[in-house]
Amino acid sequence: MQITQQRYYTPEEYLELEEVAEYKSEYIDGQIISMAGGTVNHNKIALNLSTELNFAFEKQNYQVFMGDVRLWISQKRTYTYPDVMILAGEPEFFNNRRDIILNPQIIVEVLSKSTKGYEREDKFQAYRTISTFQEYLLIDQTRIHVDQFSKTGKKQWALREYDEEDEAIALVTVPFEISLQDLYYKVKFEPVESEGESADVDELE
Repeated sequence: MQITQQRYYTPEEYLELEEVAEYKSEYIDGQIISMAGGTVNHNKIALNLSTELNFAFEKQNYQVFMGDVRLWISQKRTYTYPDVMILAGEPEFFNNRRDIILNPQIIVEVLSKSTKGYEREDKFQAYRTISTFQEYLLIDQTRIHVDQFSKTGKKQWALREYDEEDEAIALVTVPFEISLQDLYYKVKFEPVESEGESADVDELE
């Protein structure tokens, strides 16, 4: 992520610029920050999860949104594009704009090398100011690893880690479970090379 210019933008200016921008950017309290382009792994993981969620929620009162829908975080004056959002019931829209949501219950981010610190710290802190927010998944796209944060009380969150192929992630706040094998289906990891050796690209089928 990269700040486009060192000047202050109003939220209204950001939205106007975003309407005509070739690439997506986030807005953080006056600054417009360009988003890095997504990778194939990033896309596959988000699509795998969203597909399973949509199928599981076909007859349940939950909705799933992918990365083209903005989230407005009023307490942090931030617009962002979560990779996946799950809502209970109907979405609440900001200023009747149907591309800006206010009430996610679960947020999922697929981590990249350049953004994983931001997703884990600053962005998570901003998400925690949303009253409906109850659960957070951070999915590594370079290896099998998922961190699941679930709210257990006021200012209290529990962490569970997943890093084995035969494990399954069960969401805490909605009735849904997905195996790591299905989450990482057809995802190819970069080879890990030891000194004097080379390794093939791993792929989960």
